[in-house]
Amino acid sequence: MKNIPNLFTLLNLVFGSIAIIFILQPGESIMSYNGEDWKVYLPEKVQWGALFIFLAAVVDFLDGFVARLMRVDSEMGKQLDSLADVVSFGVAPGMIMYQMLRMSYAYEPEGLDTAFYLLLPAVLLPAAAAWRLARFNIDPTQSHGFKGLPAPAAGLFIAAVPLIALYNYFGVQQWLLNKWVLYIIIIFISYMMVSTLPLMSLKFRNYNVEQNWPKFLLLGMGLISILLLQWMAVPVIFIAYILLSLLSQNKTA
Repeated sequence: MKNIPNLFTLLNLVFGSIAIIFILQPGESIMSYNGEDWKVYLPEKVQWGALFIFLAAVVDFLDGFVARLMRVDSEMGKQLDSLADVVSFGVAPGMIMYQMLRMSYAYEPEGLDTAFYLLLPAVLLPAAAAWRLARFNIDPTQSHGFKGLPAPAAGLFIAAVPLIALYNYFGVQQWLLNKWVLYIIIIFISYMMVSTLPLMSLKFRNYNVEQNWPKFLLLGMGLISILLLQWMAVPVIFIAYILLSLLSQNKTA
Protein backbone atom coordinates (compact mmCIF):
# COMPACT_ATOMS: atom_id res chain seq x y z
CA MET A 1 0.00 0.00 0.00
CA LYS A 2 2.81 2.41 0.82
CA ASN A 3 4.00 2.37 -2.81
CA ILE A 4 0.65 3.42 -4.32
CA PRO A 5 1.61 7.14 -4.36
CA ASN A 6 4.94 6.19 -5.98
CA LEU A 7 3.01 4.46 -8.78
CA PHE A 8 1.29 7.77 -9.50
CA THR A 9 4.71 9.43 -9.54
CA LEU A 10 5.97 6.87 -12.04
CA LEU A 11 2.88 7.54 -14.16
CA ASN A 12 3.91 11.20 -14.14
CA LEU A 13 7.30 10.09 -15.49
CA VAL A 14 5.65 7.86 -18.11
CA PHE A 15 3.43 10.70 -19.35
CA GLY A 16 6.45 13.01 -19.52
CA SER A 17 8.37 10.43 -21.54
CA ILE A 18 5.43 9.96 -23.92
CA ALA A 19 5.28 13.74 -24.29
CA ILE A 20 8.93 13.82 -25.38
CA ILE A 21 8.32 11.02 -27.90
CA PHE A 22 5.46 12.98 -29.48
CA ILE A 23 7.30 16.30 -29.43
CA LEU A 24 10.37 14.94 -31.21
CA GLN A 25 8.32 13.42 -34.03
CA PRO A 26 8.11 16.12 -36.70
CA GLY A 27 4.62 15.36 -38.01
CA GLU A 28 3.55 15.38 -41.65
CA SER A 29 5.09 18.67 -42.75
CA ILE A 30 6.69 21.80 -41.40
CA MET A 31 6.00 24.24 -44.20
CA SER A 32 4.31 24.67 -47.55
CA TYR A 33 4.75 27.16 -50.35
CA ASN A 34 1.80 29.01 -51.85
CA GLY A 35 2.69 31.75 -54.31
CA GLU A 36 5.06 34.01 -52.40
CA ASP A 37 3.75 33.25 -48.92
CA TRP A 38 5.35 30.76 -46.59
CA LYS A 39 3.09 29.08 -44.08
CA VAL A 40 4.59 27.19 -41.16
CA TYR A 41 2.44 24.42 -39.72
CA LEU A 42 2.77 23.31 -36.13
CA PRO A 43 3.37 19.55 -36.20
CA GLU A 44 0.28 17.91 -34.73
CA LYS A 45 2.34 15.69 -32.46
CA VAL A 46 3.80 18.68 -30.63
CA GLN A 47 0.26 19.43 -29.45
CA TRP A 48 -0.13 15.84 -28.28
CA GLY A 49 3.11 16.18 -26.35
CA ALA A 50 1.80 19.34 -24.70
CA LEU A 51 -1.39 17.53 -23.68
CA PHE A 52 0.63 14.74 -22.07
CA ILE A 53 2.49 17.34 -20.01
CA PHE A 54 -0.89 18.48 -18.68
CA LEU A 55 -1.76 14.85 -17.89
CA ALA A 56 1.57 14.53 -16.07
CA ALA A 57 0.59 17.57 -13.98
CA VAL A 58 -2.71 15.91 -13.01
CA VAL A 59 -1.02 12.76 -11.71
CA ASP A 60 1.72 14.88 -10.11
CA PHE A 61 -1.02 16.48 -8.01
CA LEU A 62 -2.62 13.11 -7.30
CA ASP A 63 0.56 11.46 -6.00
CA GLY A 64 0.93 14.06 -3.26
CA PHE A 65 -2.78 13.99 -2.49
CA VAL A 66 -2.81 10.19 -2.22
CA ALA A 67 0.36 10.18 -0.09
CA ARG A 68 -1.20 12.64 2.39
CA LEU A 69 -4.49 10.77 2.37
CA MET A 70 -2.80 7.44 3.10
CA ARG A 71 -0.20 9.06 5.39
CA VAL A 72 2.65 7.35 3.60
CA ASP A 73 4.99 10.28 2.87
CA SER A 74 8.53 8.98 2.38
CA GLU A 75 11.98 10.19 1.40
CA MET A 76 11.84 7.73 -1.51
CA GLY A 77 8.65 9.36 -2.78
CA LYS A 78 10.15 12.84 -2.44
CA GLN A 79 13.21 11.96 -4.53
CA LEU A 80 11.19 10.00 -7.08
CA ASP A 81 8.80 12.93 -7.47
CA SER A 82 11.65 15.30 -8.30
CA LEU A 83 13.17 12.89 -10.82
CA ALA A 84 9.81 12.53 -12.57
CA ASP A 85 9.26 16.31 -12.55
CA VAL A 86 12.61 16.94 -14.24
CA VAL A 87 11.43 14.82 -17.17
CA SER A 88 7.80 16.00 -17.38
CA PHE A 89 8.26 19.68 -16.52
CA GLY A 90 11.88 20.25 -17.56
CA VAL A 91 12.99 18.06 -20.45
CA ALA A 92 9.61 17.81 -22.22
CA PRO A 93 8.95 21.60 -22.16
CA GLY A 94 12.54 22.16 -23.29
CA MET A 95 11.89 19.96 -26.31
CA ILE A 96 8.73 21.94 -27.08
CA MET A 97 10.74 25.14 -27.21
CA TYR A 98 13.38 23.39 -29.33
CA GLN A 99 10.71 22.50 -31.88
CA MET A 100 9.09 25.93 -31.69
CA LEU A 101 12.47 27.55 -32.39
CA ARG A 102 12.95 25.22 -35.38
CA MET A 103 9.59 26.31 -36.73
CA SER A 104 10.32 29.99 -36.15
CA TYR A 105 13.57 29.72 -38.13
CA ALA A 106 11.69 27.88 -40.89
CA TYR A 107 10.24 31.24 -41.93
CA GLU A 108 13.70 32.50 -42.85
CA PRO A 109 15.66 31.76 -46.04
CA GLU A 110 17.51 28.46 -45.61
CA GLY A 111 15.67 28.18 -42.31
CA LEU A 112 15.49 24.39 -42.42
CA ASP A 113 19.29 24.32 -42.21
CA THR A 114 19.43 26.43 -39.05
CA ALA A 115 22.64 26.04 -37.05
CA PHE A 116 22.21 23.74 -34.07
CA TYR A 117 23.65 26.20 -31.57
CA LEU A 118 20.78 28.64 -32.28
CA LEU A 119 18.36 26.05 -30.88
CA LEU A 120 20.44 25.18 -27.81
CA PRO A 121 18.89 27.84 -25.51
CA ALA A 122 15.93 25.45 -25.22
CA VAL A 123 18.01 23.23 -22.90
CA LEU A 124 18.09 26.03 -20.32
CA LEU A 125 14.61 24.90 -19.26
CA PRO A 126 15.52 21.35 -18.15
CA ALA A 127 18.71 22.67 -16.53
CA ALA A 128 16.77 25.31 -14.58
CA ALA A 129 14.10 22.78 -13.59
CA ALA A 130 16.73 20.36 -12.28
CA TRP A 131 18.38 23.16 -10.24
CA ARG A 132 14.99 24.28 -8.87
CA LEU A 133 13.96 20.77 -7.84
CA ALA A 134 17.32 19.91 -6.26
CA ARG A 135 17.23 23.12 -4.21
CA PHE A 136 13.66 22.38 -3.12
CA ASN A 137 14.68 18.93 -1.83
CA ILE A 138 17.34 20.32 0.50
CA ASP A 139 15.46 23.43 1.68
CA PRO A 140 13.08 22.70 4.59
CA THR A 141 11.71 26.26 4.54
CA GLN A 142 9.66 25.59 1.39
CA SER A 143 7.02 23.38 3.00
CA HIS A 144 4.36 26.12 2.98
CA GLY A 145 5.67 28.39 0.23
CA PHE A 146 8.11 28.38 -2.66
CA LYS A 147 11.34 30.14 -3.52
CA GLY A 148 11.29 30.52 -7.26
CA LEU A 149 8.74 29.26 -9.76
CA PRO A 150 7.77 25.59 -9.22
CA ALA A 151 8.82 23.33 -12.10
CA PRO A 152 5.23 22.08 -12.77
CA ALA A 153 3.98 25.67 -13.16
CA ALA A 154 6.83 26.43 -15.56
CA GLY A 155 6.17 23.24 -17.51
CA LEU A 156 2.46 23.95 -17.87
CA PHE A 157 3.14 27.48 -19.09
CA ILE A 158 5.50 26.18 -21.80
CA ALA A 159 3.09 23.36 -22.72
CA ALA A 160 0.38 25.94 -23.38
CA VAL A 161 2.52 27.82 -25.93
CA PRO A 162 2.02 25.44 -28.92
CA LEU A 163 -1.67 24.98 -28.04
CA ILE A 164 -2.23 28.75 -27.99
CA ALA A 165 -0.33 29.07 -31.27
CA LEU A 166 -2.36 26.25 -32.83
CA TYR A 167 -5.71 27.94 -32.14
CA ASN A 168 -4.24 31.40 -32.79
CA TYR A 169 -6.15 33.17 -30.03
CA PHE A 170 -6.30 36.93 -30.65
CA GLY A 171 -3.89 36.45 -33.57
CA VAL A 172 -0.92 35.65 -31.31
CA GLN A 173 0.47 32.85 -33.50
CA GLN A 174 2.81 35.19 -35.37
CA TRP A 175 4.27 36.32 -32.06
CA LEU A 176 4.69 32.82 -30.69
CA LEU A 177 6.53 31.82 -33.87
CA ASN A 178 8.95 34.73 -33.52
CA LYS A 179 12.37 33.48 -32.44
CA TRP A 180 13.06 36.51 -30.24
CA VAL A 181 9.78 36.05 -28.35
CA LEU A 182 10.65 32.39 -27.84
CA TYR A 183 14.14 33.25 -26.56
CA ILE A 184 12.59 35.75 -24.10
CA ILE A 185 10.12 33.12 -22.86
CA ILE A 186 12.93 30.59 -22.34
CA ILE A 187 15.14 33.05 -20.45
CA PHE A 188 12.27 34.42 -18.35
CA ILE A 189 10.86 31.04 -17.29
CA SER A 190 14.34 29.64 -16.60
CA TYR A 191 15.22 32.67 -14.50
CA MET A 192 11.95 32.44 -12.56
CA MET A 193 12.72 28.82 -11.64
CA VAL A 194 16.23 29.48 -10.33
CA SER A 195 15.27 32.74 -8.60
CA THR A 196 14.36 33.00 -4.91
CA LEU A 197 11.19 34.97 -5.58
CA PRO A 198 8.71 34.06 -2.80
CA LEU A 199 5.63 32.40 -4.32
CA MET A 200 2.68 30.85 -2.55
CA SER A 201 2.00 27.15 -2.33
CA LEU A 202 -1.45 26.11 -3.50
CA LYS A 203 -1.85 23.60 -0.67
CA PHE A 204 -4.54 24.46 1.90
CA ARG A 205 -3.54 24.00 5.55
CA ASN A 206 -7.05 25.18 6.47
CA TYR A 207 -9.97 26.81 4.68
CA ASN A 208 -9.96 30.13 6.51
CA VAL A 209 -10.89 32.76 3.91
CA GLU A 210 -8.81 35.52 5.54
CA GLN A 211 -5.66 33.38 5.49
CA ASN A 212 -6.27 31.82 2.05
CA TRP A 213 -7.91 34.65 0.10
CA PRO A 214 -5.17 34.69 -2.62
CA LYS A 215 -5.73 30.98 -3.29
CA PHE A 216 -9.52 31.32 -3.40
CA LEU A 217 -9.21 34.36 -5.67
CA LEU A 218 -6.80 32.53 -7.95
CA LEU A 219 -9.14 29.53 -8.09
CA GLY A 220 -12.08 31.73 -9.05
CA MET A 221 -10.10 33.66 -11.66
CA GLY A 222 -8.78 30.39 -13.04
CA LEU A 223 -12.22 28.84 -13.50
CA ILE A 224 -13.59 31.96 -15.20
CA SER A 225 -10.51 32.24 -17.44
CA ILE A 226 -10.77 28.61 -18.53
CA LEU A 227 -14.44 29.06 -19.47
CA LEU A 228 -13.81 32.26 -21.42
CA LEU A 229 -10.32 31.85 -22.83
CA GLN A 230 -9.66 28.10 -23.19
CA TRP A 231 -5.87 27.57 -23.54
CA MET A 232 -5.20 31.32 -23.28
CA ALA A 233 -6.28 30.92 -19.65
CA VAL A 234 -2.91 29.33 -18.83
CA PRO A 235 -0.79 32.51 -19.17
CA VAL A 236 -3.56 34.53 -17.48
CA ILE A 237 -3.56 32.16 -14.47
CA PHE A 238 0.27 32.14 -14.52
CA ILE A 239 0.48 35.94 -14.30
CA ALA A 240 -2.27 36.07 -11.67
CA TYR A 241 -0.42 33.46 -9.59
CA ILE A 242 2.77 35.52 -9.54
CA LEU A 243 0.99 38.82 -8.82
CA LEU A 244 -1.19 37.36 -6.06
CA SER A 245 1.88 35.70 -4.51
CA LEU A 246 3.73 39.00 -4.38
CA LEU A 247 0.65 40.86 -3.12
CA SER A 248 0.05 38.35 -0.34
CA GLN A 249 3.70 38.61 0.68
CA ASN A 250 3.38 42.39 0.99
CA LYS A 251 0.20 41.99 3.04
CA THR A 252 1.95 39.72 5.55
CA ALA A 253 5.25 41.63 5.62
